[in-house]
Amino acid sequence: MTAVPAHHPAATAPAAVWNRQQPSGMPSHRYRDVFSRVDVPLHEREWPTKRLTEAPLWVPVDLRDGNQALAEPMDPERKRHFFERMVAMGYKEIEVGYPSASQTDFDFVRLIAETDIAPDDVTIVVFTAARRDLIARTVESIAGITNPVVIHMYTATAPMWRDAVLGHSRETLKELILAGGRDLLELAGDLPNVRFQFSPEVFNLTEPDYVLEVCDAMTELWDARPERPVILNLPATVEIATPNVYADQIEYMHRHLARRDGVILSVHPHNDRGTGIACAELAVLAGAQRVEGCIFGNGERTGNVDIATLALNLHAQGVDPMIDFSDIDEVRRTVEHCNRIEVHPRHPYVGDLVHTAFSGTHQDAIKKGFAEHRARAAALGVPASEIEWRVPYLPIDPADIGRSYDAVIRVNSQSGKGGIAYLLESGYGITLPRRLQIDLARRVQQHTDASGTEVTAAAIWEIFQEAYCGPGGQPADSGRTPESGLVLAGFESSGDAGTERTVVTLRSGGDSGGDAETVTEHVGVGPVEALTAALANVGVDVEVLELHQSSIGAGNASEAMTLIEFRHARGTAWAAGRHRSTLRATLAAVMAAAARA
Repeated sequence: MTAVPAHHPAATAPAAVWNRQQPSGMPSHRYRDVFSRVDVPLHEREWPTKRLTEAPLWVPVDLRDGNQALAEPMDPERKRHFFERMVAMGYKEIEVGYPSASQTDFDFVRLIAETDIAPDDVTIVVFTAARRDLIARTVESIAGITNPVVIHMYTATAPMWRDAVLGHSRETLKELILAGGRDLLELAGDLPNVRFQFSPEVFNLTEPDYVLEVCDAMTELWDARPERPVILNLPATVEIATPNVYADQIEYMHRHLARRDGVILSVHPHNDRGTGIACAELAVLAGAQRVEGCIFGNGERTGNVDIATLALNLHAQGVDPMIDFSDIDEVRRTVEHCNRIEVHPRHPYVGDLVHTAFSGTHQDAIKKGFAEHRARAAALGVPASEIEWRVPYLPIDPADIGRSYDAVIRVNSQSGKGGIAYLLESGYGITLPRRLQIDLARRVQQHTDASGTEVTAAAIWEIFQEAYCGPGGQPADSGRTPESGLVLAGFESSGDAGTERTVVTLRSGGDSGGDAETVTEHVGVGPVEALTAALANVGVDVEVLELHQSSIGAGNASEAMTLIEFRHARGTAWAAGRHRSTLRATLAAVMAAAARA
């Protein structure tokens, strides 16, 4: 895969020094590369300097090409449901079936003719082979449709198909194609709402001069002109080369086609090499104006090109895709229901995990990115949904496609403090100081290492309470007496700042008998100083180093949360307290620290 110019320093380094791979033993010698199978005559390329600045015309072929690849083809109910979803998303040209090959497809085209499920501005595409009886059946299926209609005729043109499948020479196959074109003209040429499309199937393995000759003959026959253009669709029926080769082939046709202003140049990549997306994007750079494919990439073998990913790739580059994916999960439910195939959780944009980070370094960057995004929006005085998106690791805002932020960060044994802190903040509204994030991350890591499973925000909240709050993870205040240890039995304060008088009552022994109370009075100090002094009086030394106020939840039902970092005989640690009262939450945090000390 590596290619470097001969003058490049890397070209002179002996590969054996750094590359110790060995021959695989696979019979790779049986296969020929694309350059020995088809001539690619383009040498002066323009497409590498082009940019994608607008969406092509998208044509979903799920109801025909995608449907014929299903183990269980769609029934009428599923076909209608899928069609209506595509219309709602904004598709304006939809291939609806192969009516001469399937009664179900024929009936569905008739449903469109006899009902109003297709808005007037939606073009209906029907598919046929270049055979008169099949063309006649296709024309019969569209009778009465007032929408714009495209009749799409195809024939394979590559040498292997000509020789082994069709049994035709170049000349006789061209005549067969032209005969089909004449049949279309005879049977549908006078229908004002009908246009024609031709696909030289396996275009990418067909000799460039031959496919150009055939396509020019078809546009001449059909009198292609701007006011009634002909669609020439050039499929990568079986993907056989790197995407730049397909772009070269498309640009060659784009430059050399006759009647170019009367031609809509279309592409239909497949995904056999896993590069269908790249093929389509480079083909558009090379002059293609129309892209056929399936939503989420269903299709024979490895599938057709995924036109949802293509559209959202444009969105991520600031280009309007002209199709609405603002509720992508509803689109996915439709596709999964109709295809009876689940979308992979890592599928671009739509998969359940595509906006999810488990890695600690990723989580930390995302957390900081969200914070910067919110701060920037506040500084500008505009909603966060309207400012430039630049959160690390998230190519688009999940909210654009109807996703919440709840599942962006998920925690497992690979996660770090940033993700843990994010889940507590997003789930419970608690903002943790950095050093407490580090301490909590260590505890969560121990839990995930032991369990080997993902932990939820609720599980992290339980770990947090158990580690930092009072005994049993509950608030340590005068409302609860543990089995043993100190309890804050009373706290009364009066007077103004600097002259306040605080009386603290501590009880030891709990409910097990032998209770002892210690009452101390403290003048001129705040509540934290008073309580720590009272604790020191009974032999519990707690020095509060840092105190942070937060809250749990929102509105009238929220609780105050106090987080303290403290020093005791064995070092420093953290404790927390919560209560409806901020003062009581702070006292609870100090008592939790005493319990740990």
